[in-house]
Amino acid sequence: MGSISSAQPPPPPPTAAAAAAADPSSKEDEEAVIKAHLEELTAAQLPNSAIYKFLLSDVRIVGARRGAMRARLALGRNHMNSGGGIHGAASAAIVDWAGGMAVATWDLRRRTGVSVDIHVTYLSSAGEGDEVEIEAEADKVGGSLGFTRVVIRKVVDGVPGPVVANGSHTKFVKQR
Repeated sequence: MGSISSAQPPPPPPTAAAAAAADPSSKEDEEAVIKAHLEELTAAQLPNSAIYKFLLSDVRIVGARRGAMRARLALGRNHMNSGGGIHGAASAAIVDWAGGMAVATWDLRRRTGVSVDIHVTYLSSAGEGDEVEIEAEADKVGGSLGFTRVVIRKVVDGVPGPVVANGSHTKFVKQR
């Protein structure tokens, strides 16, 4: 949810993940490269986004492949509403971030675009101290738009359990 400015900085030099992606020798290697790319991208984003830093400082990427990623996040006080459940705005911010990460898996891009449309449906809740698993998929990343789906699930006994929220996120992804 940023803005497009007319003065764009030059693209960053290729990352280790991008260099390794040029010649992955196996599916596992490719997935490791994509996961490393998302970890690098998240580490670069958090200091530059107050809301992401506030809500996602403890997020961990646990898996990634082309078009999809999974992450886990322990919920703290910053994520809660006045009733003690995950705040709807926190869930929406998670959908926003995860949609961008799904776009980044498509082709190891660093710039994931700006939000055009975001919808979140709240199905249940999670509380402080709970862990959630975030799964995001890019259904399509075209020349101008990227379409993603995100599911946030409460982790129960170490495995993803009840769905807390479903989201869809459309991003303007045209590269300059």
